[in-house]
Amino acid sequence: MDLACLDLEGVLVPEIWINVAETTGIDELRLTTRDIADYDELMGHRLRVLDAHGIGLTQIQAVIAEMGPMPGAAEFLDWLRERFQVLILSDTFYEFAMPLMAQLGFPTLLCHRLQVQDDRVIGYTLRQAESKRTAVRALHELNFRVVATGDSYNDTAMLAEADAGILFRPPANVVAEFPQFPVVTDYAGLRNAFSSAL
Repeated sequence: MDLACLDLEGVLVPEIWINVAETTGIDELRLTTRDIADYDELMGHRLRVLDAHGIGLTQIQAVIAEMGPMPGAAEFLDWLRERFQVLILSDTFYEFAMPLMAQLGFPTLLCHRLQVQDDRVIGYTLRQAESKRTAVRALHELNFRVVATGDSYNDTAMLAEADAGILFRPPANVVAEFPQFPVVTDYAGLRNAFSSAL
C-alpha cells in the first residue's frame, strides 16, 4: 500500500503560532515557515519573543486547546486512511500537537520536542535535520511509494523527495518559487490529486 505524508499546520489544522499571536495580541508571533524558510532562524525569533513577553508553555497550550482541525480535515483524513497508510510529518512539537491529534483520531505524528524549564520554553530539539525529506527517503528505502502534501517552504524538500508532491493552499511566494508542484485549494481537490497519484 502507498504512503501519504502530510504536513500538519496549514493542511489539517490552523497555524498554531498565528492563533497564539491573535490570542496574545503579539503580532511578532505571526511569522511562520510561509514567511521565513530557515527554521532555526524562525524558532530563534519565536523563543526571543516568548521570553520578552513572559509567555509560557501553559498559556500556549491553553490557546491550542481551543483550536480544532480545519473544516473538512477530519473527513479528508478518514477518506485518505482507506486508501493510504498515513504519516503526519511536521515541524511542530509533541507538547503542542497532541490535543489536535486526539481530534484527528491519533494519526502517526513525527515531529520535534520542546525544551521547557519552569513553564518557560527555553529551546527545542529537532528529531533530525531535514526531518521531512529524510523520512520520505527512509520510506523509499523500505520500498514504499510516497505521495506528500504541504503548504510551506519547509515542505518543499519533502514534496521533491516524494513520488508525487502536492501544494495545499500555499502562499503566492511558495507557488512562485516552486512551480513544479501542482496546487490545490480545497479537500475535494486534494482527494482528486491523491487519487490521480495512485
